[in-house]
Amino acid sequence: MRIIKYCVLSLAILVSVLQSPCFGKTDHSVYFENTDYELHVYRIYGTEKGKTLMIIGGIQGDEPGGYTTADLFADITLKKGNMIVVPRANFLSIIKHKREINNDMNRRFRVQDREYYEDKIVEILRELIGKSDYLLNLHEGSGFYSETRVSNLINPDRFGQSIIADADMYKTDDGRVLYLGRIASEVANEVNATIKDESHYFRFNNHRTFEKTTRHPEQRKSATFYAISTYGVPAFGIEVSKEIHDLEKKVRYQATVINAFLEKFGILQDNPSIVLDAPRLNYIVVSVNGDEHIVHNNNSLRVSKGDNVTITEISANYKRGLSADISGIGAANMFKRDFIVQSSVKANIKKDGVRFGGVSFDLAENQPTAIKAAVSQKPLSVKDAKFKYLVVQLNGSKHVLNDKEHLKLVRGDKLMLLDVVADGISPSALTVNFLGFVGDKEHNTGEDRGYIINTAKDLWKNYSLDKAGKSYSVEISIGKSLIGAVYVDIEEPKMDYIVLKQNSGVKRCYSSGDIVTFNSNDTVEIIDAKTNVNKNDGINYSFEKASPQYNASIVKKLLPGDSFQLSGLALDKGSHYNIIVSRDGIVLGKTQVRVDEKIAALEP
Repeated sequence: MRIIKYCVLSLAILVSVLQSPCFGKTDHSVYFENTDYELHVYRIYGTEKGKTLMIIGGIQGDEPGGYTTADLFADITLKKGNMIVVPRANFLSIIKHKREINNDMNRRFRVQDREYYEDKIVEILRELIGKSDYLLNLHEGSGFYSETRVSNLINPDRFGQSIIADADMYKTDDGRVLYLGRIASEVANEVNATIKDESHYFRFNNHRTFEKTTRHPEQRKSATFYAISTYGVPAFGIEVSKEIHDLEKKVRYQATVINAFLEKFGILQDNPSIVLDAPRLNYIVVSVNGDEHIVHNNNSLRVSKGDNVTITEISANYKRGLSADISGIGAANMFKRDFIVQSSVKANIKKDGVRFGGVSFDLAENQPTAIKAAVSQKPLSVKDAKFKYLVVQLNGSKHVLNDKEHLKLVRGDKLMLLDVVADGISPSALTVNFLGFVGDKEHNTGEDRGYIINTAKDLWKNYSLDKAGKSYSVEISIGKSLIGAVYVDIEEPKMDYIVLKQNSGVKRCYSSGDIVTFNSNDTVEIIDAKTNVNKNDGINYSFEKASPQYNASIVKKLLPGDSFQLSGLALDKGSHYNIIVSRDGIVLGKTQVRVDEKIAALEP
């Protein structure tokens, strides 16, 4: 098992594994590393002590709603309490798009042997359940659950859009009484208040698993039954309907249910971002006999028969759920696993088993090592020099850009030009010049590698390609000879909506320009904002007073999760106020606030 510790607050990698709980941090453990069924577990600790909720996703590989939602919660931070998140309990079945491989993993919790890989994983899940106070197992179910039969798809035998428990009420061995039905019903009611389509409402689904007459005796082998019967852990299955074909809608439903459970259990957290972008492959890093090569999506790499090849890195817009399927190689996932080249092969790069890119390994004729070295060391003239790629760092993440490629970013992003590669020419002989930026203002040589470029403040609009500051070029040259260029396209930051919570009500979304009216005694909490800025990096919030001339004066600066009481701000009656979302002085959105002492607080 490999353990990597990340400090969420400082983003520094810890060197040692702490023996006591790390409050405000996330532990990432990897079990069965470099196998087809590699298991990732995220232990998230809040800054304040509290209960621990465990979330399991992907225990059955044909239910993407569950593992996609669980994956979002692996990145959150907690203010109070703890979470154990297993986004993909059965990664091999996800890759294969099958409910099960050898056995249904959710029917192995009463099995004590280790005959199959599913049993090895369940052994770990059982141990984690024993360290939890609550359990949510995320699924997709057929049809729509209903206490009465309405149709073939809507009846008591269906699981979709339900919160499942093994009993309405359960008394543990230590005398505690768990009111599972009441908890599930209260959560369902809160969630249903946010759902417009009544046919998608959630309902409590009592499986009565302890009773002899249960309709679902197979559930006695499941994770939730094991949790409650062995440890007295309140456990629920969250089922979205397979008949809902919009994955993002299913994920929103699942996430809303989880948020409601967290609030009920007193675990305070930051909402995960529900943005399901299509997977995009930038490049892969390939080691051939120890030498690393960068191969972009849909490109090829020349290799020789007998070469030892390893895909060591996959650069994409997702970091989890990635796998590499090599044609002709038996293993389902060859990411970070060696193979010997015998013929030309293709590598299909997949996200949760779905291909979104790939490269080819084309077999070249074998050449003696001495000849290969001689060829690689032969210098090229300037006219023969060929620009290959530019390595840049965008907000801390590396990107590799080919000749004439465009890098898209949002104004305010931080960019650094790191390195350049060209055939036959040393990087030190090249000049990398970002036209419209000057790194060394006293001695401007045109060389711009190594400087942090704040795209909101450091660029000169007149030198942009469009003269409007939306597109710039980065030129790679030898002396006065241009050998390549890449382009930087800048999108303006914008806000889709801000999420606010009024008093103890539900969270509400407000678009830029919307008007919200509060009572002067209300408490307002900033939950989050949906913007086009990656991970909302550098986003600031403020509560401001707008004068008749629309010159704003800041009343209070805010952070996500901050709450403030309007009565404590000494507001002027009749004045207009705004909640501003900004970045580097650029306003992304503005929600207008009216304070009226006469109105009652909005109903949740």
